[in-house]
Amino acid sequence: MKRSKEKSSPSPTFPPLNPYSVARWSGATDSETEEEARLRLQAMQDAINVSRGIDIMLQESKRDMERRRKGVKILLLGQSESGKSSVLKNFQLAFAPRHFESERPIWKIVIQLNIIGSIKTILEALREEYEPNGQVTTPIDISPNSPLRTLRRMTLGLSPLFFIETNLLKILSPESTDSRDMSVRAGNGWKALLKARRDPFASGDHHSTRRRSQALLGQENDPSSVLLGQRDDIISLWQNPETQEILHRRRPLFRDQPGFFMDDIARIITPDYVPTDRDIIRARLRTTGIEEYRFVAENPGGLNSDFYITDVGGSRSQRASWAPFFDDVQAILFLAPLAFNQMLDEDRRVNRLEDSLWLWKDICSNRLLQNANLILFFNKRDVLAATLAAGVKVKKFVPTYGDLPNDVPHVTKYFKEKFRFSHKRFSPDARPFICHETSAIDIKAMTVLLTGVREAILRQHLRNGDML
Repeated sequence: MKRSKEKSSPSPTFPPLNPYSVARWSGATDSETEEEARLRLQAMQDAINVSRGIDIMLQESKRDMERRRKGVKILLLGQSESGKSSVLKNFQLAFAPRHFESERPIWKIVIQLNIIGSIKTILEALREEYEPNGQVTTPIDISPNSPLRTLRRMTLGLSPLFFIETNLLKILSPESTDSRDMSVRAGNGWKALLKARRDPFASGDHHSTRRRSQALLGQENDPSSVLLGQRDDIISLWQNPETQEILHRRRPLFRDQPGFFMDDIARIITPDYVPTDRDIIRARLRTTGIEEYRFVAENPGGLNSDFYITDVGGSRSQRASWAPFFDDVQAILFLAPLAFNQMLDEDRRVNRLEDSLWLWKDICSNRLLQNANLILFFNKRDVLAATLAAGVKVKKFVPTYGDLPNDVPHVTKYFKEKFRFSHKRFSPDARPFICHETSAIDIKAMTVLLTGVREAILRQHLRNGDML
């Protein structure tokens, strides 16, 4: 009886099937061959991989947005040719040395283009001197030892160099026709063109270095061989006292221009030349558009923070694009070059230092920036010292300076007070006036300064976020 009860006990019940559930369609068909099945399964796996990749990208994008929200955002502002690119390179050298080192081969081409531009400026000044009013003299009328004959011989010998310049500009700066006015679009596109090639500094061997240098852009686009072939003539031309005297009269600001390397020409035009840190800082390459750099800094408390430094174009046509970057920025590094005797490239009637002061007033009065730290860099102090040492009088260009002493301390104090007054008058709320006299090509001094600026901004950022 007991056993029969166990046999007659009801079997376990299961929940009824969901009438709306449908088995996932696998795509298989009754007539499917093994090969078709293999391809179908492979396609399904590829679709799964693509979906996972999209999910990973979305997650990374979300993390980047969160990291950026917590990071310190710094704007580099200032007129064109104020030295923003040099300050950025100092940031890279100080806080991202490996990245800076990886780009060293790229700057050799830029420096060579700077030299080609300087040579063209010298030849143009000599042509103006020896062929006034564009009067062309036939070779028969020129004496064998005349400067004009020497000039024409050098121009002919350097003609392959100018052909190479044209080819390089087509690659790096298609919108430019002269290396003295070359510009590249913001971003790493122009660097990628060079970085994808073989490293010309991989070996110190003379012949190996030349082979790798030629492989960088192709032999027809490498200025090294032509510069080496004309090295003695270029050095002789530059060191000629008559050349110096003509340049002093016809191109008085030649030495003060960015990308000037003629005093180092004998060191640079060598088979095994590798750009130094200072060479890279001094190299001139104008960028157009907006470029952002990311640095990771560690504060004394051990907390890591990302720095986002945005460099915006400084020409008048690009200043209208600044406003969108004013939102939630923590600090602004404003560069004002101490170029009291220079005019804007865009408008030769406007003094560069006066334009910087107008721009500074606009930045100080902007309510979007009322909570941002404003840090003023009086840049190109070295150029100011050289200009004053040459006997240039400030009152000739700035009449209100009057008869104050024509030396660096008094000149910088005078202009600093101008900027301090505007800062106090136009700022919506009271804030400290922070000003540093800088020379972007002085790497040691800039490293100390930027380290201090970075730590001060980071501490303020953490204090505002209640993390200190």
